Amino acid sequence: MLLKQEISVLGCGRTDAGVHASQFFFHFDLEEKIDKRKLKFKLNSFLPKDIAIFQVIRVQEDAHARFTAISRSYQYRISLVKNVFETDLSLQMPQSHLDVDSMNKAALLLMDYIDFKCFSKSKTDVKTFDCLISEAYWHKEGDQLTFHISANRFLRNMVRAIVGTLLEVGKNRMSIHEFKDVIESRDRTKAGASAKAKGLYLTKVSYPKEIFIE
Repeated sequence: MLLKQEISVLGCGRTDAGVHASQFFFHFDLEEKIDKRKLKFKLNSFLPKDIAIFQVIRVQEDAHARFTAISRSYQYRISLVKNVFETDLSLQMPQSHLDVDSMNKAALLLMDYIDFKCFSKSKTDVKTFDCLISEAYWHKEGDQLTFHISANRFLRNMVRAIVGTLLEVGKNRMSIHEFKDVIESRDRTKAGASAKAKGLYLTKVSYPKEIFIE
């Protein structure tokens, strides 16, 4: 046993199988002092090859990986050509002609609303569907199209549902006005199908500075 006692680990959120994370936090309680560098090395030697510990950070006793977070950022990546190196790392949409300008105009509308029940899983136990989105936009670089979105919180399946619906706009199957109607409907059946999990990345989780101990 690495720390010679049973440890309960709590992550900064839950996500669907197949989703990636370039940044993810978890916390655990430990009374004894530890060598953070040695713990990082030992953890990485035990963990599977697709998980890496970047840093062990000491925080205030009441800090919580999930509930103390003040914002989260995601990216959704689409490959517009057949890319064998991105098969499991992005949504493959070769020869697709997407109207990115319209997709960006529709994405801007997200910041005019706070209730996103239309993009939430139908069966969920949340008390509120309110989320404060601070940014939402598409960026195209070469054959890679990436959606960026940040908010104080996200509902289950929310980002994938937003991406799937914005792709309907990009394919000219849904107008910007109809996208607005979807949000106002608060009805998941009005939105598009959820985009595949493999293109989604949790990229940043932010916390108040005062929780960190030097």
